[in-house]
Amino acid sequence: MKPSTHLLRILVFCMLCAPLPAQRKPSNGNVVFPPERVPNLGKVKQLLKDYHDCRCRCGCYAAEMNKQARRAMAFLERRAAARRPREKLAIVLDIDETALSTYQFRETTDLGYIPSLFDQWVRAAQAPAIESTLRLFQKARQLQVAVFFISARREALRAATQQNLQTQGYAGWSGLVLRPMEDNSRSIAEFKSSARQGIADQGYRIIVNVGDQVSDLSGEPAAELSVKLPNPFYFIP
Repeated sequence: MKPSTHLLRILVFCMLCAPLPAQRKPSNGNVVFPPERVPNLGKVKQLLKDYHDCRCRCGCYAAEMNKQARRAMAFLERRAAARRPREKLAIVLDIDETALSTYQFRETTDLGYIPSLFDQWVRAAQAPAIESTLRLFQKARQLQVAVFFISARREALRAATQQNLQTQGYAGWSGLVLRPMEDNSRSIAEFKSSARQGIADQGYRIIVNVGDQVSDLSGEPAAELSVKLPNPFYFIP
């Protein structure tokens, strides 16, 4: 994660929501304040928490997630209904903040990210399902559309990831692609587009791709419809 890009993403989000004064002015008027053009980090974090919990005027995370999932669902149903004979259809789902929520972990680190602690948390396989994505998954299975998961989680976390997905209701997928341990040179967008190519090489037509990062959706082959879920909590280039 590039800190400068991450900060810029947070700042844009904050400016769209509401002005955030850096500090409350003291009662003593003889204080000289700096410009402080960058919002106070503590206030930004509180805004993000309120957005997740639907306690602010800047929108509601769950409602926006549901809205995007409905768009994906509507297209999935129309496209499956127009399936040609013997056409193999597939959808691709990201995992973190798409199929499963890692917000519980981020609460323990005050919205920060510590790789070793994150991997430890993932191995506990306790991440809850994101209900709107689970409904999309179940609809795809009902329509006999293959579901593939592509995640930047490392291969070392495969067993825990499989267990977590299954216990949360994601059963019967066609593939789970995780990033190889030795893969450190490619960008996430390059890794994910390569994984989608592997699916296409199996004869599938990817009709929907859902992720919370632009890097989940970038590159070729692209899905017929790519759906970006909201995620102001972190950025993966």
